[in-house]
Amino acid sequence: MTKLAIAINQTRCIGCQTCAFACKMQNGVPDGMRWNRVLTEGCDVEDGALGTYPNLERVYTPLACQHCENPACLRVCPTGATYKDDKGRVEIDYDKCIGCRMCMAACPYNARVFNWSEPKRTPDFVYGDASVPTRQKGVMEKCTLCKERTDRGEEPMCVACCPAKARIYGDLDDPASEISQVIAKRHAYVLLEEQGTRPQVHYFN
Repeated sequence: MTKLAIAINQTRCIGCQTCAFACKMQNGVPDGMRWNRVLTEGCDVEDGALGTYPNLERVYTPLACQHCENPACLRVCPTGATYKDDKGRVEIDYDKCIGCRMCMAACPYNARVFNWSEPKRTPDFVYGDASVPTRQKGVMEKCTLCKERTDRGEEPMCVACCPAKARIYGDLDDPASEISQVIAKRHAYVLLEEQGTRPQVHYFN
């Protein structure tokens, strides 16, 4: 089996939002929508608790679809539009999606967005990908782990464009892969573990 995933080094992340904007350009995400975003939180330099000036530092948490092993969005989808593919990615069949937003309500990571308008493409963008499907207005959207790129053996665009090299992409089912080694050695964690969704996106410091 293959289980594609991303591990994010929060110590290296500089909160520049390059991942978020590269994702928009790569996937033709409409204005006002993001599949990938970066949360910013201030914390105390000494104990990690919520801090106040001057004893304060910023922590950045990039957030997109967690490509869960037990996705809440899949369980509530009434049409089968949400599915897990053979590479471990959570994907959407746009032809089956009726835009009911049940998945949006169920996702504990707030990773899904409703498409209110047609996507826009930027033809001259160097990383533009014409193979990314055009979604019709009125469907749900989210990070696909750059399915078109990863199917070709390339990295997701957020990984390829990160200037701080804060993201590691690979196969969790391969114990020799860099991502598996990092998760094991750096005590990586997942978000909202108590939800039981078993995210495939990991974080470490």
